[in-house]
Amino acid sequence: MTVLARLLLPVALVAVPALAGCSSGSSSSASSTPPHASGSSPSATKPAASSTPGQSGNQLQDAYQKVIADVLPSVVQIVTGDSLGSGIVYDDKGDIVTNAHVVGSATTFTVTLANSTKALDAGLVGSYPDSDLAVIRLNSPPSAVKPATFGDSGKVRLGQITLAMGSPLGLAGSVTQGIVSATGRTVSEPQGGGSPGATIANMVQTSAAINPGNSGGALANLDSQVIGINTLAATEPQTNGAAAPGIGFAIPSSTITSIADQLIKQGKVTNSGRAALGITARTSFDQQFQPAGAVIVAVSPGGAAAAAGLQPGDVITKIGDTPVDSLNALTTSLASLAPGSTTTVTYTRDGNTQTADVTLGTLQSP
Repeated sequence: MTVLARLLLPVALVAVPALAGCSSGSSSSASSTPPHASGSSPSATKPAASSTPGQSGNQLQDAYQKVIADVLPSVVQIVTGDSLGSGIVYDDKGDIVTNAHVVGSATTFTVTLANSTKALDAGLVGSYPDSDLAVIRLNSPPSAVKPATFGDSGKVRLGQITLAMGSPLGLAGSVTQGIVSATGRTVSEPQGGGSPGATIANMVQTSAAINPGNSGGALANLDSQVIGINTLAATEPQTNGAAAPGIGFAIPSSTITSIADQLIKQGKVTNSGRAALGITARTSFDQQFQPAGAVIVAVSPGGAAAAAGLQPGDVITKIGDTPVDSLNALTTSLASLAPGSTTTVTYTRDGNTQTADVTLGTLQSP
């Protein structure tokens, strides 16, 4: 189930590179705020002592400042063309992990490390838009480059305090605070504005403010571990895309490390951990021009669909017990399933409804 179905008000999700023209839903004021590098680590506002039972306000503030001192030096600003986003230093070789929508189609980048104003050149290592992740590498990494520590996102729990770090609206070295609001969200990005339109499972929802420019930055816990990459913020279409405060999403660290390791070692992803039918499809429309399923355009030889007898022209209407009325619905339903599992696919062929038991394959890089 997508997060959109769980909200009382309809919302749209936007990927968040910094410059106003780079992403739908970006604040128009972003372009009037000149990007700059922060010279020192910002301090979190001192919370009331009652915010954490048994721990004084000063102790909590000290904990915030320690996390900022530990993690912020690993968070960088990335500029490509007329767009700007964030990234996280992944290793001491100068590899930096970020969002695919921050990278876009570019292959060269300008990177500014935390607490620095010196621009460094970087090149593309690899991009995997299906999980909205990419890795770039500094051409000449300085000796002071500091890799982040990635935590176990499987241990993330509701109510844990989170700090989001990045370059919102071009303000490098910015930090916001919140809590883990939900886990296990499956969220579909909108297409356009540099966003690949990926459907991503197991995302961490946070109340920490995530704004344009935070994309690719770190979501950290109080153990100074990165538990996610800031990727999406919610907007309200009924208010012309105004931000829905306190609803942001981060790709979990388990997905980040798996995809980044593969991109660094082999330049592509061969084990995404995501289920696939092995088809090319598009949304099918009925005679009233309403979405009515996902029609198969092509079947990959030797893939899961081919083995189950599915053919081009078949219109998928259900995965398991989940109705499918569009390509997005098909992608979302597959995101919650695991490679190697078997599911029942309901489809129509020549006007007749049929079913097939399909053992799902693994989504790979093209």
